[in-house]
Amino acid sequence: MIKIYGMSTCPDCTYLYDQIEGKEDTFEYIDIGSHVRKLKEFLKIRDNNPLFAEIREAGRAGIPCFLLEDGTVTLKPEDVGLKARPEDDVAPACSIADHLAGKPGC
Repeated sequence: MIKIYGMSTCPDCTYLYDQIEGKEDTFEYIDIGSHVRKLKEFLKIRDNNPLFAEIREAGRAGIPCFLLEDGTVTLKPEDVGLKARPEDDVAPACSIADHLAGKPGC
C-alpha cells in the first residue's frame, strides 16, 4: 500500500485525494494535520531524507509525500500513477514564514 502524507488545507493534496477515493486497497491517505502523531510520523521521514533538503531549506512542508511499500519516498504523483495538479491551477508556493506572517493567499 502506498502512503500519501498530506493535509486537507493543501490544494495539491486535495487534488490527489480526489483521485484516490475508492482506491483504499492501493493508497492510504494520512492527514498530518489531523493528529500530532501523524505529523511526527511525516516529520521523521522528511527530516531524515535527503530528498527534502531543498524543501527544508526553503521552509516548505514537503507535501504531498508518497511512501512506497519498499520504503522509497517520492514527491512526484506520477511515480505512483496519479496526476499532479495542472500548472495553470498551481498557486505560488508559500513558506512557513509566509503562513506565520499571515501572507494573503497562503
